[in-house]
Amino acid sequence: MANNKTENNAQLGFEADLFKAADKLRGNMEPSDYKHVVLGLIFLRHISDSFETKHAELLESEYPEEAEDRDVYMAENIFWVPKEARWSHLRRQAKQPGIGKLIDEAMLAIEKVNPSLKGVLPKDYARPSLNAVMLGELIDLISRIAMGGEKGEARDLLGRVYEYFLGQFAGSEGKRGGEFYTPRSVVRTMVEMLEPQRGRVYDPCCGSGGMFVQSEKFVEAHQGRLGDIAIYGQESNHTTWRLCMMNLAVRGIEGDIKWNSEGSFHKDELPDLRADYVLANPPFNVSDWGGERLREDGRWKYGIPPKGNANFAWLQHILHHLGPKGTAGVVLANGSMSSQQSGEGDIRKAMIEGEVIDCMIALPGQLFYSTQIPVCLWFLAKDKSNGIARDKTLRDRRSEILFIDARKLGHMVDRTRREFSDEDIARIADTYHRWRSSSQEGAEEYADIPGFCKSASLEEVRKNGHVLTPGRYVGTEAAEEDDTPFPERFAALQAELEEQFAESERLTAVIREKLAGVVVDG
Repeated sequence: MANNKTENNAQLGFEADLFKAADKLRGNMEPSDYKHVVLGLIFLRHISDSFETKHAELLESEYPEEAEDRDVYMAENIFWVPKEARWSHLRRQAKQPGIGKLIDEAMLAIEKVNPSLKGVLPKDYARPSLNAVMLGELIDLISRIAMGGEKGEARDLLGRVYEYFLGQFAGSEGKRGGEFYTPRSVVRTMVEMLEPQRGRVYDPCCGSGGMFVQSEKFVEAHQGRLGDIAIYGQESNHTTWRLCMMNLAVRGIEGDIKWNSEGSFHKDELPDLRADYVLANPPFNVSDWGGERLREDGRWKYGIPPKGNANFAWLQHILHHLGPKGTAGVVLANGSMSSQQSGEGDIRKAMIEGEVIDCMIALPGQLFYSTQIPVCLWFLAKDKSNGIARDKTLRDRRSEILFIDARKLGHMVDRTRREFSDEDIARIADTYHRWRSSSQEGAEEYADIPGFCKSASLEEVRKNGHVLTPGRYVGTEAAEEDDTPFPERFAALQAELEEQFAESERLTAVIREKLAGVVVDG
């Protein structure tokens, strides 16, 4: 990994202080509402500062008349900002009782002259429930964010603030926060494993766009350029789609991000897209996904997903959108690795025998805002033989699946949540890279590590009933004294117990289903 700084420990300093200050101004307002107030203002400052920096530069140039030429700004991916919408103007008016109305008018003016932002910006700052004094103080607070001398530095700074605030608001909202935000350390693990250098990146349930931001960061960290990858996504929640569009814009990332309320299953906005990489964190175990209306859908190559659970619909939708040499990383509930009910076991078996599953990772509990129980990562590959890709650095991986048990990795960042360090992410990603790589002189070769990783043959997976739980394959590591603090051990045991209860409920449902069949047959 190119950057060995620990980004995950919230050591960013001023971002944390800024969020604490902003949170104090929230008062009794719900985080889910306040989030849009704050993030909208951060975005407004970003596009205004980018515009005003370029505007001042043009006024001092040989052709000052270009300062009022909108095309000049568009050519450099800078939004045109009318005078009444510029941050300097709003800052001067911050203490006025009508500041909310002025912000709304600024947002409307920006959308009017920038078609790509139409319907994206929040425009309800004048509502009675928003205190004008609080808005003025927020403007003052956001005005204090120091800006870099270069446009790229300024963009990166506000991008970091926006991303940090997204994560903090997700934490404040708890389970609801998980609907729009995947923890950064989980996204980074997926991105570092797939290594999207160039090509098409797709997320069918893109939330606030974290997968795209981390993919672009990976490209830049490996001497690539912003734009080496093309971004495609879809989101069914309009409010979340707006967050995504602002998140990308504040980073200077262009993408084809679609929204409709029906979602990717029922109204696939990108039916012809075949992506090089898919990164997705679909909603877990969705039971009301409308599967009964899609029984004959062409995407279900490996079996018709049960109408009561969308997990295997997501996996097959993603496989459908992978290009001939595409790879995918997907976050799913642990039950997807072993469930046998409603035909899920048959679909999983068909995928295994169809050679599209490359790697399975068991994650520790408490990584997510939306659930305390552990989840898993599925890594899919359209061509494990490497025949189409003809990439000399990769080998033929047919009849093998890599299993990684990462449940003991990570560290607690607060009382309820765990994160991976850079070293944890590197250990997982490097293990996968060594396993899938062809032998290279001087390169470290893959080796099974008891308790952590195992390259299992297809025959071993068959003997285990096509169950993909890594713990069944990796074995146990050499015994050593456990010096983990008691609160962390207790949380891990509690998460494991919850997982076992969930598995027990699934097995009970299977037994009832089979008993019902016996009664009917009798």
